[in-house]
Parts: sequence; C-alpha cells; structure tokens
Amino acid sequence: MNLGRVKELTKLINQYNHEYYVLDNPTVSDASYDGLVKELIAIETADPKLKLVNSPTERIGGTVAASFEKVKHSAPMLSLANAFNDNDLHDFDARIKKITPQATYFAELKIDGLAVVLYYENGQLTRGATRGDGVFGEDITANLKTIQTIPLTVKHQQPLEVRGEVYMAKAVFTDLNTKKTHANESLFANPRNAAAGSLRQLDPKVAASRKLSMFAYALVDPASPTTATQAKNLAQLATLGFNTNENSRVCQTMTEVIDFVKHWQAKRDALPYEIDGIVIKVNELAAHPIHGNTAKSPRWAIAYKFPAAEVVTKLEDIIFTVGRTGMITPNAVLIPALVAGTTVARATLHNADYITKKDIRIGDEVIIRKAGDIIPEVVAPLAAKRPATALPFTMITVCPKCQNHLTRPADEVDHYCLNPECPAKIIAALTHFCARGAMNIDGLGEKIVTQLFNANLLRTILDIYSLTKSQLLPLERMADKKVQNLLNAITLSKQQPLDKLLFGLGIRHVGAKVAKILAQEFKTMTKINQLTVEELVSVPEIGDKIAVSLVEYFTDAKNQALINSLANFGLRMEGEFVEVKSALTPFTEKTVVLTGTLAMSRNQAKALLEESGAKITNSVSKKTDYLIAGVDAGSKLAKAQALAVRVLTEDEFLNLLKS
Repeated sequence: MNLGRVKELTKLINQYNHEYYVLDNPTVSDASYDGLVKELIAIETADPKLKLVNSPTERIGGTVAASFEKVKHSAPMLSLANAFNDNDLHDFDARIKKITPQATYFAELKIDGLAVVLYYENGQLTRGATRGDGVFGEDITANLKTIQTIPLTVKHQQPLEVRGEVYMAKAVFTDLNTKKTHANESLFANPRNAAAGSLRQLDPKVAASRKLSMFAYALVDPASPTTATQAKNLAQLATLGFNTNENSRVCQTMTEVIDFVKHWQAKRDALPYEIDGIVIKVNELAAHPIHGNTAKSPRWAIAYKFPAAEVVTKLEDIIFTVGRTGMITPNAVLIPALVAGTTVARATLHNADYITKKDIRIGDEVIIRKAGDIIPEVVAPLAAKRPATALPFTMITVCPKCQNHLTRPADEVDHYCLNPECPAKIIAALTHFCARGAMNIDGLGEKIVTQLFNANLLRTILDIYSLTKSQLLPLERMADKKVQNLLNAITLSKQQPLDKLLFGLGIRHVGAKVAKILAQEFKTMTKINQLTVEELVSVPEIGDKIAVSLVEYFTDAKNQALINSLANFGLRMEGEFVEVKSALTPFTEKTVVLTGTLAMSRNQAKALLEESGAKITNSVSKKTDYLIAGVDAGSKLAKAQALAVRVLTEDEFLNLLKS
C-alpha cells in the first residue's frame, strides 16, 4: 500500500461523487464505486498516516465532537428583507433604480434550508460554519464534510469563501420520518428543521446518514477568480465543482422578475426540495457596496415570500403572555394543524383591538396562516359555523403573572403590566439580553433563564455575570460540561460590540437597527449616556419617541448603576470601528460634512466615507475639505460656499469615490 494508490483512489472517488451528486450523471456502477471506497478505507485503517486531509472517507463521518466552537465570519451573513406582493417589489425597484438606474436583477429560488459558509485554503476545505447570528457561527466542519455535494477540494489555490444553503430533499425527509415512526421516535416538523438538526449533530456519522445536500449561491470576495455579476458568480461556482441551482434568471426589468416569481409560485410543489420564495439581487456586484446594508439586511437584495398557506382549525382558548416591556399579547390555543409544513398549536392574536375588530371568539373555527411563512397568526373566524356558546372577547384587566392592574397608553393599542417586579417581565428581559441578536449567550434561552430565576440565581442582568459553577452544578440537568460551556459563553459575551449591548438592555423603542446607528454615530456608551433629546433627533432615523426613551433610560440612577457595573465586569462599552481601506482615496484623512437629503441613506454615505479614510463632522469650518450636499441643503451649504469649501453633489461624490 502506498501514497500513490491513495491519491489515485481519492481522485477517482471525488470524480464519481461529483458525477453522481452534482451532475446527476454517474459513469460507474454502484458496486464499482463501493469497491473503491472499501479499498480506500482498508488502506487508511491499516496505515492512518496515509489518510489525506480531505479524504472522501470523511463523507461517512469522523469522530464525535465535544461541542461546536464559535467562529467569526469574515463578513457578516445578513438576513434578507422581505417582500410579500408586487407593490413591495416595485418599491424595491424604485429604490434601486434611484441610485443605480441601469441595474438588472438576478432572480433565484429561495431554498428552505440552513445557510452555511465554507472556507478553502490551498484548494482544501479547511472550515465550515453555520450562519449563527450573522457575525458568529458554529464550526460544523466535520458534519459539512459528510455532504456529498460539497467539494472537499477545489482547483483553486487562493483563499476561497463560498456560501450556500444546506437542505434536505422531500423524499429523504419522508423516508427519515417513516423510519422514526417505525422506531417510535418523535418526528421532524419539516425538511428545514430536519436539515438544521442534522447539521448540529455532535456525531458526524448521524449527519452523514441524513443525506443532506447543498446549493452554493455566493462566491464571497475571492482573491481570484473575480466575477462581475451574480450570474457569473454562480457560473464560476459551478466551474469550481459546486452544486448550483439551475432555476435562476437574469431579469432586465421588475416585470420580468414578477413573471419569474409567479411561475415558480405555481410550480413550487413539483420541485424535489422545499422553497419558500424567490431571492432577487442586483445582478451587478459592483453596485452592492453603493447600496450598502441596514443593520440586518443588504439593500441590494430582497426575498419575495410566497403567500402563506391558510388552514382551518378550532380555537379552544385564549391565553396571555407578558413581554420584557410588560406588553400583554393574547395568543390562540388551537387544535394542532399542519401549516406550511409545521404543526401549529399556538398563534398570535396581536392585541385586544385585533380580536374585537375581527370578532374572534373561543370555540370558533378559525383560519390560520404563517405571517411571512414564519409566525403563526389567526386571520379570521368562520362566523357562519360559530357555536351558540361562543361569547364575545373581553380583555383581561390584570397581569396573568403578577396580578398587577394593566395600563393602556392613550396612543397605543397594547396593554402593559407596569410592575417592575413582575416575574414574567424579568424572565423575558433576561432572555432578550441573552438572545442571539443581543449578547448571544449560547445556553441561556428562556427555559434555562426560567430555571435559574426559579432557583433565585437570576434577577438582574448583573446576576448573569456573577454565576458560578458551584451555584449551577446542583441544579437539575446541569452536568459539568454543560455548566462549563454556559460559563464560557457568558465570558465570551463580554466581547460583544456596543450595539449588541445597547440592544440587549431592552431600552424601549431601541431595536437592533437603532442600536447600531447609535454605536456608529457616537462610538462609546459614555457619549450616548450624556446625549440630549435635541442631539439624538439630529441623527437620521432617530425620532422623538426613541430620543425621549433613551434620555429617560440613561437619567435613571438604577440604569446608570447597571451600566457602571457591567463595565466593571469587563463588557465592551465602545463600538467596533470601521476598518479603513489601506489604499489611498480622494477622501483619505479629509474632513467631510454631509447635508441635505441623499438618495442613499445618511448612514450608507457615512460608511462609504469611513471606509475611504474620511473624518466626518457635523459642522462646516475652514478645516472642512468637502461638503456633500443633497436635496434641500440649507445653512451648511451657504456657509461652505462662503468659506470656499469644495461642494459635491451625490453623483460627484460617488464618481470621485470610484476614482
């Protein structure tokens, strides 16, 4: 047995895998293929030193992982904004064409699976990770190597990053649930859940048995090769040996996009895998940084979500949940029904006005659906089938958890529990702080937070950072490894950037996007702490409600003490600063002021300037190098002209940036 034979077998098996799983055109019999695999396994077993780094025998699963390590993505894996009708698509088109009038679109199927990222070095697959929270994912390399449609090697020696969607085919899902039924095991709700659960198996052999597949959809900023459009990006991926989805189309107009959407909405059930919509991207890759991103989503892409399937079932009861702000949400208790591939037993009823307006009653047969194919909601009752015993809805007057009387603000539709000691509010606030979009403390979900609250170990955010192993080990289902992983996750959360902390604090009206704007604009918690309402509302996208809420929060002595204590625990009180491009640009070390209304958002313009090395200020002076003036520019423009500061229109700014 020698290394030459190992390399020969590896080359043949990889070739046959690609022909069978990607090209769907096998050139050898199953028996011949199996014989080659058995021979390679025998050689590797006899002499493990001969096993190559990315041996095709990895496809059957390696050793069991102790846990999944968190890895930071080279660039954020953002989620897509949604469109639900033609008007949403036309609005998207208008926003795109306002900035890049010649843009075309690339429409592709939205595979209902799990986003992953693959990293290659010297032609070898070195790491693979889940999307996670978009910034950090989980290292699932061993499991991804078991997927036959993922190349273990590529003919490309430069670093390569590929993103794709791992999914489970409908036939595989049906077969898996049939086997679970025979084994008297609980069934998977849908193919997506089955795929996600399979990828997070600690034993790669289990993942290998699930027969997952992957469609590659993006070649991310490769050193080489370079591509000019999303269409060419996919073609390059196919050339490199990746499985790409052939059901895509370059569209010159939004009308063509809508035709594509309608075609696949009618044909979706005939596909061998699940899709839940169509992804539409600006085809020209150079336009992507011009449009930029929001805190959550790229502005150059959108996901059209197919209308949710509607199902009729019976509403058996209405129960109430308490959110972190004390907001009371009524929820329908339903006879379980299958909706868009998932069993639904609970559905939101939004608020009291929603129930009253639609005259929804306990005992009604109701139409339910998933809003955006995600959140189950009650659409309407079938009043014609209403039983005589069904009584009109009456909103509760006290909190279902602490019995405190509820309040409804004059300008709002929701009711609130204002008791600061309400257990449900405390648990919800702590769960929010630990959530993936906030401090991302893996292992501190609602169930564990509730357990620690009931054990008198958690009452405030500070208690999270005071937890010890001796406190946790005596609790039920708290083994040593689980406790250590939890404590490690708590320690790791201290490195979350300022915007995640701001969002996690649960300040009313401060969502993820506003938190990111604050962190980018003011850089430090100390500065944000001292802002006035007037200073806050001067920032685009921050209105009066948000500004007042922030000032009220930071003038509260308890909140000041909380932030000081979190700083003492080592949490980051400064934002992540933008990395300036190394190459000189026309704006490197230049002082720039923005004024007026731009076609792009103010934050987009600031991000482009910061990446180009500019210093952005709010007032015009003799030290100002450029004033970028949008529509309705006022006193700043007049002052710049008086001081002979160079004034740029938005188009001039972008053209200069390109130079």
